[in-house]
Amino acid sequence: MEFRDVVKNRYSCKQYGPRQLAPEQLRAILEAGRLAPTAKNLQEQHVYVLRTAESLATVDAATPCRYGAPTVLVVAFDKNRVFTYPGGGRDSGAEDAAIVATHMLLAAANEGVDSCWVNFFDPEKLKAALHLPENEEILMLMDLGYAAEGAGPLPNHGARKPLEETVTYR
Repeated sequence: MEFRDVVKNRYSCKQYGPRQLAPEQLRAILEAGRLAPTAKNLQEQHVYVLRTAESLATVDAATPCRYGAPTVLVVAFDKNRVFTYPGGGRDSGAEDAAIVATHMLLAAANEGVDSCWVNFFDPEKLKAALHLPENEEILMLMDLGYAAEGAGPLPNHGARKPLEETVTYR
């Protein structure tokens, strides 16, 4: 698929069917995340693949936004391995994990897999429920699967402001 088509057509799927991803598709998605650039190449991300009934029930207890997806990725980062930027007010953890997640969302679209970036949950409660290490911080959840019949993008999906409203040249 052409990259322009991937970014133009990808949308946040809000209703999934039960069909699982093929192992090679999941691997391609995870590999895209692994290849994502991180500050100083620290690669502090950690991705958890949730597919069992028990782990998906844990997600369902944390958010109503799984939408029936048969696979959920938890994208986290090791807060002890981040790069701290000059001034000390920011570090690379959330941005690096966001780059990893974005690569995986686009790779999913390229593989014909639907996805949704989910932030509607309490990261600390989910971290405890999943028994994640203390040094890790959850950035987001990513639903993965195939859209249920009749599901699709919101009616305003293609509506975008003109470039002139979102970019300033100086």
